[in-house]
Amino acid sequence: MANYEQQVNDFMAKVIAKNPGELEFHQAVHEVVESLVPFIDENPQYREAKILDRMVEPERVLMFRVPWLDDKGDIQINRGYRIEMNSAIGPYKGGLRFHPTVNLGILKFLAFEQVLKNSLTTLPMGGGKGGSDFDPKGKSDNEVMRFCQSFMTELQRHIGPDTDVPAGDIGVGGREIGFLYGQYKRLRNEFTGVLTGKGLEWGGSLIRPEATGYGATYFAKEMLATRGETFEGKTVVISGSGNVAQYACEKVTQLGGKVVTLSDSSGYIYDPDGIDADKLAYVMHLKNVKRGRIKEYADKYGVNYYPGERPWGIKCDVAMPCATQNEISEEEAKVLVANGCFCVSEGANMPSTPEAVIVFEKNKLLFAPGKASNAGGVAVSGLEMSQNSLRLSWTREEVDNRLHQIMKDIHSTCVKYGTEGDYVNYVKGANIGGFVKVADAMLAQGLV
Repeated sequence: MANYEQQVNDFMAKVIAKNPGELEFHQAVHEVVESLVPFIDENPQYREAKILDRMVEPERVLMFRVPWLDDKGDIQINRGYRIEMNSAIGPYKGGLRFHPTVNLGILKFLAFEQVLKNSLTTLPMGGGKGGSDFDPKGKSDNEVMRFCQSFMTELQRHIGPDTDVPAGDIGVGGREIGFLYGQYKRLRNEFTGVLTGKGLEWGGSLIRPEATGYGATYFAKEMLATRGETFEGKTVVISGSGNVAQYACEKVTQLGGKVVTLSDSSGYIYDPDGIDADKLAYVMHLKNVKRGRIKEYADKYGVNYYPGERPWGIKCDVAMPCATQNEISEEEAKVLVANGCFCVSEGANMPSTPEAVIVFEKNKLLFAPGKASNAGGVAVSGLEMSQNSLRLSWTREEVDNRLHQIMKDIHSTCVKYGTEGDYVNYVKGANIGGFVKVADAMLAQGLV
């Protein structure tokens, strides 16, 4: 059954017809299907069992209203979601996102990616995602607490340590996880590892806040090593200034690289001297405590600030998009290549458009898709689940070593399935590597 392009088009036509208007979901599925169609052709057992058709259909979609009281005593109503995508290899696992852009299509894209990402970690975790169109920005702690309590009042009946274990994502940090967990405990009268990203005092894991940023950096380190390179002396451009960007910046600096940009939704800063440990400490306080804007960094350190722009025009060796989906366009990808960038490690989920990915692959860049390079976050969430089950806490060094090894193993899987002559197609490698484990589990479990 050759003519792979026609097979991809036929499959996508069915997906689009069943999921109209869900553009991010279509994009995520298309990228995976392109890699998998030739592989499935060579392994017809997956085609006969319609594994791919089953994988793009969520096992369960939950949608519910979330009423809450603001500080003025007015009732506000948001919409809550949980997509339980695939549980073939373990309980559903994936973050909760609180952001005005949240809708069904975005969460289905994230849940679908999560299935493959979790599979790549080799840990026993299925894939899920959830969240709400609630915006924590500008809300008081009490308003966030009341929203989280209302959200969890409904969600708690659908989750559990052996069923579905949510975590944080954009808009859901330590504060939100604390409020959500407190409400779960109050309603269920049990202290179990039902959420990850918890505080260290009540079941959290060391290295969890750092995990996604560290993991994306460790993965880039492995990619660089395939060309006899290291981070030493490299100029690195990072987007975002939240959790992932902060710890990517920290680890890159520790490995000898120089990070020259950070950004937020308003614009980016360019610091040609590099964002060292002291400057990063300022960013962490600015973003995590003051909840301020990155422009304040430019004011404090006297560097350039570019409002309304993204940092991809800055000359660099390594780019690490750590903000949000589709933040590198085709044109921006061409600029990165023209400026000498030869390695891109995605810290965010699907931050490069399909056209940008084509540019990277055509120019033989070391390009790591998010499902491989940002799997460190969910990997340490899985380690947190293990510690909760054992009623143990591992040391910082122990968790970091396990994270580092997991990222090395994911890299090896991508090389195994993605090598094309003298080039490693990490997208293909991640998609096939993630698919095989889930597909084999689904075959073994019959028609589920």
